[in-house]
Amino acid sequence: MMTDPETLKALMKEGSLLPQEEMLAIGRKKGKLTVGIPKETTYQECRVALNPEAVEFLVSNGHHIVVETGAGKASRYEDVDYSEAGAEIAYQKEKVFQSNIILKVAPPSDDEIEMMPGNQTLISALQLTLQPKKTLVSLMNKKITAIAWDYIQDDHTIFPVVRAMGEIAGNTSILIASELLSDYKTGKGIMMGGVAGVQPSEVVILGAGTVGEYACRTALGLGASVKVFDSSISKLRRLHNDIGSRVYSSVIQPKLLSKALQRADVVIGAIRAPFGRTPCVVTETMVENMKPGSVIVDVSIDQGGCFETSRVTNHDAPTYLKHGVIHYCVPNIASRVSRTASIALSNIFSPILLDMGEQGGCKGMILKDHGFRSGVYIYQGKLTSQILGKVFDLEYKNIEWLLQ
Repeated sequence: MMTDPETLKALMKEGSLLPQEEMLAIGRKKGKLTVGIPKETTYQECRVALNPEAVEFLVSNGHHIVVETGAGKASRYEDVDYSEAGAEIAYQKEKVFQSNIILKVAPPSDDEIEMMPGNQTLISALQLTLQPKKTLVSLMNKKITAIAWDYIQDDHTIFPVVRAMGEIAGNTSILIASELLSDYKTGKGIMMGGVAGVQPSEVVILGAGTVGEYACRTALGLGASVKVFDSSISKLRRLHNDIGSRVYSSVIQPKLLSKALQRADVVIGAIRAPFGRTPCVVTETMVENMKPGSVIVDVSIDQGGCFETSRVTNHDAPTYLKHGVIHYCVPNIASRVSRTASIALSNIFSPILLDMGEQGGCKGMILKDHGFRSGVYIYQGKLTSQILGKVFDLEYKNIEWLLQ
């Protein structure tokens, strides 16, 4: 049956007047995350990536959290705390590493990488000494997207995890020094700070970064006399503005530093290097000239230390005596206060994971959040870190190119 053009137009017009289905915009599909929290196996790593309160917060928002049995025990969290928060307790480590997202504090071991089926997201610290070339290649072969939490930035281009751990290390270093200084067996038997008629103890802090700032705040709070040395005038100026107290400060000059060390009761090493080893600014001769019974706390020991007499110790045997000076050189001070550190990590990770779920998963988060993207060093099996590529002689690609 043939229809002339006029009749066809009339039928089309009539059809357009009929009720039509409403066309609605399709919203972004939220993703349900499955996050695995394994028990840390690195020596004396006592922190856990999420505490039970953070787990309850994520579970209430529809996410599934798998926690290995005993994962929080070193931070004084029991399995029952996690199960009551809604987490699934895994009694086989392999089950935790089946999760789409693995969240842990220390870098993964070879055995842990072997348990991962592949095409997952790993969020952990990036430590070159613990992540050799073999580890990176294994992650790349399994098409893992690896994010270093110590390189994730917030909206103000600050590294929130590094700053939080720096604040803890700065505070704790002074408390450790105070304990060692007043120890009736090996210390000088004096208190940090002073009382009426008694001269306060003298604290020298090397470095005016986050660790140095919070060490300075704590020492001043205890009543000590504080001197801060740094090679950067801008950092010293910022410290003066932030502290709001009269603190003696100076650039690092050997003669001035040597004089300050001779009078010091406590010296905190808080110098950080952007890459490579921390500069060694205190010679063995300077240490020899310090007062017997004085205390050195080298927070920079994880990057080699800024004292010539420093050598790595651990929480079981944290101190040694050299030239009559007590040395404390434990690399992971935050693990000494593991519960506080775990809460600080949870406060950072739980909003990140929640936002990741809102973006539909890790890929959506990487596309949307530039600060989170800055922590990516392997994307779907492809190395994106220029530093790691040059250090280990591996091919790397710019993540911006991979996302286009």
